[in-house]
Amino acid sequence: MKIRKMTGGVAVMAATALVLSACTSGSSDDEATDAATDETSEETDETGSGEEVMYEGTDKEDLGDITTKDDTVSFSLGEDEWLGYNGNTPETYSTYNSVVNDRFQSSFYYYGTDGTIYVNEEFGNIELVSEDPMTVEYTIADDAVWSDGTPITYEDALFSWATQAFTVEGDEGEVPLFNYVGGTDLGDRTPDGPQGEAGGKSFTLVYSDPYPDYMLATMMQFPAHVAAEQAGVSLEDMTAAIQDGDVEALQPIADFYNEGWLSPTPGELPSSDIALSSGPYQLASWEAGQSITLEPNPEWWGTPPASSTLVYRFAAAETQAQALQNGDLNVIEPQATVDTLTQIEAMGDSVALQTNDTLTWEHLDFNFGDTSAFADSLELREAFAMCVPRQLIVDNLIAPINPEAQVMNAREVFPFQPNYESIVSQSYDGRYDQVDIEGAMAKIEEAGVETPVTIRVGYNAPNQRRTEEVALIKDSCDQAGFDVQDSGSGEFFSDDLPNGDYEVALFAWAGSGQITSGQNIYGTDRGQNYGGYSNETVDAAWDTLTTTLDTGEQEEQLVIIEKTLWDTLFGIPLFAHPGVVAYDSSLSNVRATSTQSTVAWNAEQWVRAD
Repeated sequence: MKIRKMTGGVAVMAATALVLSACTSGSSDDEATDAATDETSEETDETGSGEEVMYEGTDKEDLGDITTKDDTVSFSLGEDEWLGYNGNTPETYSTYNSVVNDRFQSSFYYYGTDGTIYVNEEFGNIELVSEDPMTVEYTIADDAVWSDGTPITYEDALFSWATQAFTVEGDEGEVPLFNYVGGTDLGDRTPDGPQGEAGGKSFTLVYSDPYPDYMLATMMQFPAHVAAEQAGVSLEDMTAAIQDGDVEALQPIADFYNEGWLSPTPGELPSSDIALSSGPYQLASWEAGQSITLEPNPEWWGTPPASSTLVYRFAAAETQAQALQNGDLNVIEPQATVDTLTQIEAMGDSVALQTNDTLTWEHLDFNFGDTSAFADSLELREAFAMCVPRQLIVDNLIAPINPEAQVMNAREVFPFQPNYESIVSQSYDGRYDQVDIEGAMAKIEEAGVETPVTIRVGYNAPNQRRTEEVALIKDSCDQAGFDVQDSGSGEFFSDDLPNGDYEVALFAWAGSGQITSGQNIYGTDRGQNYGGYSNETVDAAWDTLTTTLDTGEQEEQLVIIEKTLWDTLFGIPLFAHPGVVAYDSSLSNVRATSTQSTVAWNAEQWVRAD
């Protein structure tokens, strides 16, 4: 990837990519990995009327002058409850939380529909001003303010950096001071932090090594002045503590960050004095188990939202199509199943349907914790991989929706991307392409364990497709000597996954345009490495990949990573998700995306025809 200076409106293309973004069941089911190219998305309008002409660009369309219409648009991705204003903790970082929070938390960039990274000109600008040392300059829009009228400034950037920079001594060594899902990665890469003037609208970051994903540094999401006030210190003192690296002085600020912006009691919104908006919408109301409502932010300086009210409903995937037909929902992104497509197509002209490729992929991850049968037994992991009927899963559950679907044999690139075959041919020899029950039985015997071996497969429930996946796995693997148990749970992401209460985790990573985020999934002790996997070869390859701008070197390291993950069996990739978006055909500007941003990526542009 050739790095260019970034100015307003310029897009950066990621050749291979990954992302953070933990998710859930229903549609855009999870977190993140891979790449974006200009060939990623095949978006089609299959409406009954076919009247709306879709914008051909992958960025947000310039709609001209907009006056906010007094109207309500309801949408849903799934049934998961909103978890709080701070969606950057390991416990709250999910697609379901982000679909709400991204409506009122602006940033310097956004993902286009194919994973292209665009500068968000309404918020400011990012410019690479030097490659040696790598120096990035940020400029905040002059009129950018928080919803309480406080200007967004350098201090907010410094606070955001601090949440990703400091550690303290814990029971088992150094741990992050702030409970940030990405750990202290940004602080490690930019040890001096943002450089700017108090109250200023610009700052710079200097990187110790080249960093391919510099455009995607998490900046500016939370108001520094609120954190300081809630911790009982002045903004000036908090700024000084960050600049001095005074961890003790920062502890009360971290305590508020870690707890004060969460919402442990469903239905109780945080005070509007602390849950400030920097986007076109702000929080309005929350009905536990039902919905959360957003209204226009009166202090928003950018293009006004097209519709006055957005309602995000907590609706299970299997209920969304009927809710769309009834008018209880206006936009849905349900899990793509044959039954769902048939139901939507039967609604006729009243509903528009879009299908597309997505950067979301299904996988089975092993638990390497002490209580897991797989922890210290490569033989058992190999046995399980031998009996998982990957092709049958694709044939039965995915191919009827996408006839081009295939078993996925990589983690960092997708079957529909141009470099997929090159990377797979160098990293995977096809050893788990076909079910081998006899081979699996031999591996279990080699492992020297008693049979049947109990294997709990955890996933976020209810989810019909995953229930069917587990049933297919059980039918096959029980023949080899396993006792596969369906451990689907509504608390999978909040409890089971972070607590290691499973042998195999079944979920998805939802991707966008990042190159380096897989390090957070596969690297030793990284924030999204839920199963506790550790491998020195993988760690070294990620260290190299994340500090080079050379695309050839990046691909070489991806091959090493992919091969090692296969050889040691971190987990088992299954398939890339097909995407489905359906909506009330009276709405305009609803556009499917291949990325983790979900169909709501441009929700501020949705509007109903007069």
